[in-house]
Amino acid sequence: MQKAFPEMKGFSLRNLKYMRAFAEAYPDEQLVQQAVALIAWGHNVRILDTVKDQTERLWYVQQTIQHGWSRNVLVHQIESKLYQRQGKATTNFNRTLPQPQSQLAQQLLKDPYTFDFLNLGEDFLEGDLKRALIDHIRDFLLELGVGFGYLGSQYHLEVGGEDFYIDLLFYHARLHCYIVIDLKIEEFKPEYSGKMNFYVSAVDDLLRQPDDQPTIGMILCKSKNKVIAEYSLCDIYT
Repeated sequence: MQKAFPEMKGFSLRNLKYMRAFAEAYPDEQLVQQAVALIAWGHNVRILDTVKDQTERLWYVQQTIQHGWSRNVLVHQIESKLYQRQGKATTNFNRTLPQPQSQLAQQLLKDPYTFDFLNLGEDFLEGDLKRALIDHIRDFLLELGVGFGYLGSQYHLEVGGEDFYIDLLFYHARLHCYIVIDLKIEEFKPEYSGKMNFYVSAVDDLLRQPDDQPTIGMILCKSKNKVIAEYSLCDIYT
């Protein structure tokens, strides 16, 4: 090969083994040309090393192309098992959001979210979590996903002459809507959905513009009972 392609480099024993593995993993030449060949060789090597399922491999390839992930970001997403978490959040989007907004919103949310980058101890408070997320906003936005624009922490709203403060407020570029995030360090409780419904309604009334889609609320808890969460959300339509 070196004689046939004297201008090319990279024919080490290690790379030759990866080339063979690549050929075995992607026997469809059209698939290679239209997808896999569009990402860097180093990205392909990381995917071959760590992802064994073909469908999952192609998902990471497509996400890398779509979002322009660097190699380090790709490795982080694989190690955090993004493929298994994406689109798994308990929501009521099928009843509260129009199509295709509801389907796209569902695909963007995860369960669980991982905040290992915070390095918080065992006995931290909600205030500690909020401050740590703001201090690590770049990592937090990476975990949330592409399209989230940060608007503020403890975002002030005045409703009925009283002051209220949203933990975190974002605007999503692809969904074209505000996203309210409420942080809890406890297991999900039914009353959390009522509070979130209030925040979503207030943002829709006070901030939402005619071209914006309906506001989305996200409650990030330590854990949840799926049945309780579904019951809490089943009759909320705003």
